[in-house]
Amino acid sequence: MQIRVLAVGKTKERYLADGIAEYEKRLRPYVKLLITVIADEKRPAGISATGEEQVREREGERIIAAIPPDAVVVALDVQGWLLSSEDLACRLHDWEVAGKNSIVFVIGGDLGLSGALLSRADLRLSISPMTFTYQMVRLILLEQIYRAVKINRGEPYHK
Repeated sequence: MQIRVLAVGKTKERYLADGIAEYEKRLRPYVKLLITVIADEKRPAGISATGEEQVREREGERIIAAIPPDAVVVALDVQGWLLSSEDLACRLHDWEVAGKNSIVFVIGGDLGLSGALLSRADLRLSISPMTFTYQMVRLILLEQIYRAVKINRGEPYHK
């Protein structure tokens, strides 16, 4: 299975980058993992709501262009479904059994995702009703993907 994470903006915090690298290493034996950083739009301070929507649309266009046509798209969205780790594992398993071996998880920037991208998503997933930085979400998502893979293989997670 190929899992791709498309994320807007660079991870700037060293401790988060280290955690992301750790889960990339842990996932390597189980899935083909690709992490692609989509450039975030520069914007002036005090941007209007219309300007913010234009930023989301431009970032959304770049994200959509990076999604393979046959991929299952999971958009991380605070308004999305809350799934347990076991539920996520079940979804990954079901997609794999159905022959859908390209899964793309999309993490927007601090303004969220465009309407066009949310419409393209096969699943809108919420990590939590709490708010996290988009950089933290990358680490949390990779940890949950790793946990789901371990659940599906019947392997213990904690060492």
